[in-house]
Amino acid sequence: MTATATIAVSLPNRSHSWRGMPLPAKAFVGMIVLAGTATLLYGAIHQTSRNIAEFICYLGIAVLASRLKVNLPGITGTLSVNFLFILIGVLELSFAETLTLGAVSMLAQCFYRDRPNAIQVTFNVCAGSLSTAAAYVVYHHPIANDLVPSHPLLLGIAASVYFIANAGSIATVISLTERRPFIQILVGCYFWSFPYYLVGAGIAGTIAWLNQKFNWETSLLIVPAAYLIYRSYRLYLGKLEDEKRHVEEMANLHLRTIEALALAIEAKDQTTHEHLQRVRIYAIEVAKELGVKGAELEALHAAALLHDIGKLAVPEHIISKPGRLTPEEFEKMKIHTLVGAEILERVRFPYPVVPIVRAHHEKWDGSGYPMGLKGAEIPIGARILSAVDYLDALASDRQYRRALPLQEVMQKLAAESGKSFDPKVVDVLQKRYQHLERLAVAKTAEDQNTPLSTSIKIERGEAPAAGFENASAQDSPGREGSFLSSIAAARQEAQSLFELSQDLGASLSLGETLSVFSVKLKPMVPYDAIAIYIQRDQELIPEYVNGDNYRLFSSLRIPMGQGLSGWVAHNKKPIINGNPSVEPGYLNDPTKFSTLRSALAIPLEGVGGVIGVLALYRAERDAFTSDHLRILMAVSSKMALSIENALKYQQAESSATTDYLTGLPNARSLFLQLDRELARCKRDNSSLTVMVSDMDGFKQINDRFGHLEGNRVLRLFAQALKETCREYDYVARMGGDEFVVVAPGLPPDVTVKKAEQLRTLAKQAGLEVCNEEILSLSVGQAVYPADGEDAEELLAEADRRMYLEKQKQLSYKDRRSQPRLKCRVTIELQPEAGGAPVFGSLTDISMGGCYVETSSILSPGTKIKLGFSMEDGSLTAEGAVARIDPGSGIAVQFKEPNREGRETMFKILEHVQKSTAFYNNRYFENLLKR
Repeated sequence: MTATATIAVSLPNRSHSWRGMPLPAKAFVGMIVLAGTATLLYGAIHQTSRNIAEFICYLGIAVLASRLKVNLPGITGTLSVNFLFILIGVLELSFAETLTLGAVSMLAQCFYRDRPNAIQVTFNVCAGSLSTAAAYVVYHHPIANDLVPSHPLLLGIAASVYFIANAGSIATVISLTERRPFIQILVGCYFWSFPYYLVGAGIAGTIAWLNQKFNWETSLLIVPAAYLIYRSYRLYLGKLEDEKRHVEEMANLHLRTIEALALAIEAKDQTTHEHLQRVRIYAIEVAKELGVKGAELEALHAAALLHDIGKLAVPEHIISKPGRLTPEEFEKMKIHTLVGAEILERVRFPYPVVPIVRAHHEKWDGSGYPMGLKGAEIPIGARILSAVDYLDALASDRQYRRALPLQEVMQKLAAESGKSFDPKVVDVLQKRYQHLERLAVAKTAEDQNTPLSTSIKIERGEAPAAGFENASAQDSPGREGSFLSSIAAARQEAQSLFELSQDLGASLSLGETLSVFSVKLKPMVPYDAIAIYIQRDQELIPEYVNGDNYRLFSSLRIPMGQGLSGWVAHNKKPIINGNPSVEPGYLNDPTKFSTLRSALAIPLEGVGGVIGVLALYRAERDAFTSDHLRILMAVSSKMALSIENALKYQQAESSATTDYLTGLPNARSLFLQLDRELARCKRDNSSLTVMVSDMDGFKQINDRFGHLEGNRVLRLFAQALKETCREYDYVARMGGDEFVVVAPGLPPDVTVKKAEQLRTLAKQAGLEVCNEEILSLSVGQAVYPADGEDAEELLAEADRRMYLEKQKQLSYKDRRSQPRLKCRVTIELQPEAGGAPVFGSLTDISMGGCYVETSSILSPGTKIKLGFSMEDGSLTAEGAVARIDPGSGIAVQFKEPNREGRETMFKILEHVQKSTAFYNNRYFENLLKR
């Protein structure tokens, strides 16, 4: 079975001709041709024949056997079964006859179903002649017979030499031409047939033995055996081809499925059609340059088409929004990576597509989403896809901007190298982006797939019995279009207004409400720019702006009564086709130029009056009609109500976490922020300093100067405290005159300086209001993780240290008559004037008074009786309301006690301390059980 493939198969498609071959391949082919020609000339000169009839018989059978071919696995070459007769010739015929038999059978094999050129035929004949001569010399040479006395073994060696010489010559040409490893070609494409050569050697030896025992005519008996070998090859390799074909069909099926899914994405967002093709071409070429191959390359091919399939779960108004997304919209947009991965997991691709789709928005420095992977943690396919996707997004037209020049895009991409993108990927794109762009344009032009026919009109088909029977009725001339379009517009308007009203009440987020409104409004009332102003402190502030001149409108601050929108808000009347340039501050800069020529503005009236103005702008003059005004007036009340509700919700959300007096975060917000900071410190293995401060002498300010001045001191200190802290420090008011500073990574030496700075700020606030040094500050610090692992432990330790410092300061100046005890106990308050008892939460207590958190309002001076225990009625105290913090609580000053009263107060303090410790322990036990 000569392992001779045609030379056309040995060379790649670009090198079928002698000119296309590399120089080393030409040299090797020339060497083989020269050696083979010399061998054939030698055989022709030294012709001998033992039995001419036997030679002719073997020659005819060998020619016939050369027609029995099978395809090689992995390449398009062929193998024939004539090797058996060449080995018989080595045993039974002379050198010239064997050489002739090999050359003629090789020639017959070359012309079977093919039309090779001259160099192909010459190479095959010469290579076959050399292989035949080498096998003949090995078997008949005296030295070989002396070294290997066993003839069967010598025949096996001759067959091996024939295989190596014949297959090796072809593998060498392929290696030199395609630059593939010689051993890989020889073993992968030919070595599997080597055992058959050894079997053939055994059959040839058996035939030679029969010839010696009988006569050469017995050789005819090998014809059925040769045909049987041929059929076995055909069946075996045919099965391999069927399996290969099945695998290719399944791969094509997957590819067609991918393309169909990609078309589904295009139906959702028509702007992605060229985007997908361009990204796919760029990504595949970059991956090849980086050495990606096999399953990873197939996965990237699929992911390049399907990476945005998760956008099917993103609302259409977000996908098609012509401008920057709000934080809420961006949070919704981010889910498309996870949704896309979940969709593709169900497809069960045979290659890793899902990890690429899930991670294609990860960034090299770890700031991406959804998992925050960084560096080599990101799959190589996702790294390639993210860079290519970024490049294509900037180089393509979008609804909100024009495409950037490719050179400028590459500069932006290079600036993100090592931050957002893999530097290796960026380097490849910088080197090859011009070639890749030409390739993408060429392949996109060849693409036969067109977007889905989502806008096609179907002419055939009868209308259902749903009120359309008069649709073809004729109206008066010139009125058919307007009549029918009015009906259609009315139906469409009703449906659109219904959908708009439904959407307006669906969210309490002001940004989301205005964004949805602008998207839904545009089909009904076309505009080039939209601005929704909200009234704050006699000014109209742009809360939502989109479209042309975005920056100009966003910077406006319109006084009530001035300009177009100010006049509308002040007079509560709409303006149609007004002049946009009259808005105050819109075109103050002479270098600015506006293309907008007409405006439609309406007031938005809520329950308490005008809350804002809705203004639409167009580039054409007199672009708005009375129908547009009517539609806006129809939705204005619903729009105003939605905005009013969103503003109230925004205010309530802010007040729930903000101290009304100082504007600082309150205790609830402090605990939430402290938990977040602690979680971050645990991840980063960093420190966190918590500083708790309490004003000493603040009660004297309230008693001597009044509570309004006390509030002024608190505001001044809070403002100074906020200004002197770092921008990432967190400053909060715990309540009363206590403030907390959360300072990440603050060194111990800086903490001491910071505490001294806080004391100075408190002293300055008291001096500015009271004109005397009446105020000081006690500060306690706690550091994570040394002083505590959670918020409760850190605040408790800082509070304890703060009171230790406060006790030391009592000897210096008696700012408080008694130290306070922090607690959390429910008590009963009974006004002396009568009425129902009031319950409150006792937060601190001393021998001189206490502070109770309650929503009840009791005027200062009201005498009350406080009950501290439901079980022990003797634990009571009398006092008067010293001050009131509306909505927060009251401060109570106890009646000056006698000796018996002091003993009762000691019992009360002991009871409060034990109750607080009991509830604290139970709280921590419940936390541990979770």
